[in-house]
Amino acid sequence: MKSLLIQGYEVVIGFETHAQLSTQSKIFSRAPTAFGAEPNTQACPVDLALPGTLPVMNIGAVERAIQLGLALGSHIAERSVFARKNYFYPDLPKGYQISQFEIPVVQGGEVSFFLGDEKKTVRLVRAHLEEDAGKSLHEDSALGGGGMSGIDLNRAGTPLLEIVTEPDMRSSAEAVAYAKELHKIVTWIGICDGNMQEGSFRCDANVSVRKPGEPLGTRREIKNLNSFKFMQQAIDFEVRWQIEQIEDGKAIEQATVLFNPDTGETRAMRTKEDAADYRYFPDPDLPPLVIGRDWVERVQSEMPELPRVMAQRFQTQYGLSEYDATQLTQSVALANYFEAATKACHQPKLVSNWLGGEVSRRLNQDEASIDACPVSPAQLGLLVSRIADNTLSNNAAKQVLDVLWTDGGEVDAIIEAKGLKQMNDTGALEKIVLDVIAANPKNVDEFKAGNAKALNALVGQIMKASGGKANPAQVNELLKAKLN
Repeated sequence: MKSLLIQGYEVVIGFETHAQLSTQSKIFSRAPTAFGAEPNTQACPVDLALPGTLPVMNIGAVERAIQLGLALGSHIAERSVFARKNYFYPDLPKGYQISQFEIPVVQGGEVSFFLGDEKKTVRLVRAHLEEDAGKSLHEDSALGGGGMSGIDLNRAGTPLLEIVTEPDMRSSAEAVAYAKELHKIVTWIGICDGNMQEGSFRCDANVSVRKPGEPLGTRREIKNLNSFKFMQQAIDFEVRWQIEQIEDGKAIEQATVLFNPDTGETRAMRTKEDAADYRYFPDPDLPPLVIGRDWVERVQSEMPELPRVMAQRFQTQYGLSEYDATQLTQSVALANYFEAATKACHQPKLVSNWLGGEVSRRLNQDEASIDACPVSPAQLGLLVSRIADNTLSNNAAKQVLDVLWTDGGEVDAIIEAKGLKQMNDTGALEKIVLDVIAANPKNVDEFKAGNAKALNALVGQIMKASGGKANPAQVNELLKAKLN
């Protein structure tokens, strides 16, 4: 695996991602999971760990785990076991978290994505089911401030899938690309809403550095990264900090750290625990989770077309490159838009180019997604048709798109009103070409002497004389024919 070295050091990154599952109730109780409720209004006796309560497995959480395993090409264990992960926090009512340790439900798999035009693959270790903890509130306005703290147990028992990678990433950019791809997959198949601000998709990055060829360095875990922007900033700072420490002759201590977006720095929160510190043991209140082949097959039959499968279909059906097909399947909405526009014009490559170019640029400027695109697929399809049939040049098409974007309207009416129709009359175009050749003998002589740039100057003069309406391909063809 080729690595980008920083000051002679190789960066090694692994990820642990907590995806909150989109069930209506919690993983072991019937309490609701809706976000934003008043503190402690969505915690039942099971979530509060009151004496005599017992957990009951949420079948919806299991089915979402199966979906993820199918989406990532993982092995889905026929038999998996729940364990108690023992640690004490005030927002953990039982004094332990119900999780999976030795036998997780989802094992192996991989996530592939593009970093620029280079394809990357990150291997997965596992994805296991577990319950979330509650939330500590410090100096919250509802508590009256003044150094007060409180505990909100609404989130306690919320179902999570923790998705763990091998340490396969070698830069912050690669880590962010991986996180975005995983985010796309879990939202695409509908097992998680992906809302990072609300904590539905939380990433922990394990970061270490080493000299090439040396054993893995000591890692520090950056907890709860809730935006892709902060993720890259946090990893970049942590890498620089670790290299500085090592260069100063100091040892890196394994630790859990937090990122402060205001300062752009990470700071140690506590010494990082190892598995032995949690004293895992099988949970006696929960029997093994048994998943039959027929259950997996039923879930598979109900799943949507996966992004990688759709991308392969786009390559076969529409003749697109793997890169273009992958970009068009970044979201269900974008893929649907592409297919609808292509149906309107039967020009898949041109539609792909316009979506990846002009449409994407305008959406980025507006900070909008394809769902909010003011130009419908049918309108873009007709615009592309007018390029394909030589009614419009690319530049003229951009002018039409500008009007559609800001004012709406009909493609053909805008072309007519702005006089943008491309000149395709060979006779009229030939006269302009001959006139320009006659008026520019110096450029003609330079071209014949081998100066290719002189041809561009003549083309520019022809386009100017035609008011920008000449067909550039025709201009080049006619001009070369006359000059030769």
